[in-house]
Amino acid sequence: MKDNTLYLSAPVNAIVEGIYEERVPFSEVRRHGDFGLGTFDMLDGEMVMLDGHIYQMTADGRVAEVGDDALTPFACVTFFRPERHLELGGALSHDDFLWRLQASLPSPNLFYAFRIEGDFAHMRVRSVPKSECYVPLVEIARDQPVFEFDDIRGTLAGFFTPDFMASVSVPGMHLHFLSDDLAHGGHLLSCRPKGVRVGLQALHTVELALPTTSYYLNWDFSRDVRGDLDQAEK
Repeated sequence: MKDNTLYLSAPVNAIVEGIYEERVPFSEVRRHGDFGLGTFDMLDGEMVMLDGHIYQMTADGRVAEVGDDALTPFACVTFFRPERHLELGGALSHDDFLWRLQASLPSPNLFYAFRIEGDFAHMRVRSVPKSECYVPLVEIARDQPVFEFDDIRGTLAGFFTPDFMASVSVPGMHLHFLSDDLAHGGHLLSCRPKGVRVGLQALHTVELALPTTSYYLNWDFSRDVRGDLDQAEK
């Protein structure tokens, strides 16, 4: 086990450009963490990992646990061992919620893992549809299915990434949601917490696996994709 280490199976820029098939098995990802998020080959839905269990949240709104033979082009995981907890009681707007999370960070220049459990007055999530390779993520996200839920209990899992690491992982807060009944989930677009407990872990080391497929090796990554990523994450 590598404490306080963030593992990425590929840089996020590869996903933004449309390289959706890397065929990394979750048996490999699980060696590096028991908590995190990501997606599946051919961009087939959103992934969240909690306590070593891997869940797939597809574009039709279904949630299912998957095994080690499932494949991913992008996963971001760690062994989650929270160093501190915050209690956020009472109703919060989405903006206030994000502000409270970021205000809790000792420094904006480290990675952090967040596990946020509790009740939400409203939850708005998306799950991208299965797609062909080399269609830019920003184009696929324009038609993403969006799901909204009121008075729901569950867990948000994800990471804070420093701005200067934007080519490696999604900068700022990146969170995926899974309801307690394992029936609903997706990539967080917005939420309104009404009583949650936040576990926080600083991550001081980054382990990045670079793909070796011919498409990745020959791709021109000189384009600035920050604007595309900002649009796709909203």
